[in-house]
Amino acid sequence: MTKYGSFPGARPRRLRTTPAMRRMVAGTRLHPADLILPAFVREGISAPVEIGAMPGVVQHTRDSLKKAAVEAMEAGVSGIMLFGVPEEEKKDAAGTVGTDPDGILQVALRDVRAEVGDDLIVMSDLCLDEFTDHGHCGVLDAEGRVDNDATLERYAEMAQVQADAGAHVVGPSGMMDGQVGVIRDALDQVGHEDVSILAYTVKYSSAFFGPFREAVGSSLKGDRKTYQQDPANARESLRELALDLDEGADMVMVKPAGPYLDILSKVADAVDVPVAAYQISGEYAMIEAAAERGWIDRDQAIMESLTGIKRAGANMILTYWATEVARKL
Repeated sequence: MTKYGSFPGARPRRLRTTPAMRRMVAGTRLHPADLILPAFVREGISAPVEIGAMPGVVQHTRDSLKKAAVEAMEAGVSGIMLFGVPEEEKKDAAGTVGTDPDGILQVALRDVRAEVGDDLIVMSDLCLDEFTDHGHCGVLDAEGRVDNDATLERYAEMAQVQADAGAHVVGPSGMMDGQVGVIRDALDQVGHEDVSILAYTVKYSSAFFGPFREAVGSSLKGDRKTYQQDPANARESLRELALDLDEGADMVMVKPAGPYLDILSKVADAVDVPVAAYQISGEYAMIEAAAERGWIDRDQAIMESLTGIKRAGANMILTYWATEVARKL
């Protein structure tokens, strides 16, 4: 047995002695370029509308969205993911406003792209849930079930109009089987070979989505358990991953992030494409609510949560704190 001059001989605390030492030996580093800002733009409002369950986050007007995009760009954030919130009376069973070139999301894409050009990656949520009067992520069949293949036809059209409007990246989030392959074909058919697909590869049916439904004015009754994944399942995620990569996904995502760090780690270990994780509305709301009550240190909790997500393997993190954190970094 090796003998040491004193006990203990191994003292890991030596590498924790000062802030400079801890910074030097840190194994995980956040950078502004790791961050993507999700943002909501709402039709028919004259001033930003606060989202009650997400303090500090708003439904933007077209003008305030452009300002937020510029601020994110200037802070060093890599991208902005746009979600459209149409006027309630424009919703219908097929979500047609989602494929209208003059729909709120397409208008916002053109606005932001004109404002930031190629200096900020402009991303677009590709899903029908914001635009349907039933709130589901696809069209329904005669029995009221989400029709996978009929929904794929709508996604193909959405991809084309979003790319035409200036999206650098589309993010299909509906968890329909075959969505990545259909979208890739649709984009290529109209000359948008350079538009990337960020696949929502692993998206769980999560309670943490609650505040998001307020943010997008969701009309959903019921749940999305027949197409989003069961939180109890892990191996299923790797199957979804293999399918999305085979269909042509350029990047893949795990959503939510914090409750599924084990899944994020498995995905990151399995692929050679960039991996994103979405720190969703409920994750945001919990930290903000606890901090508001003085139960936790807000800034430390934000940085710790993001560091954990990156440590688990995320190359990019979608977070509502993106601009704030990028400025601090």
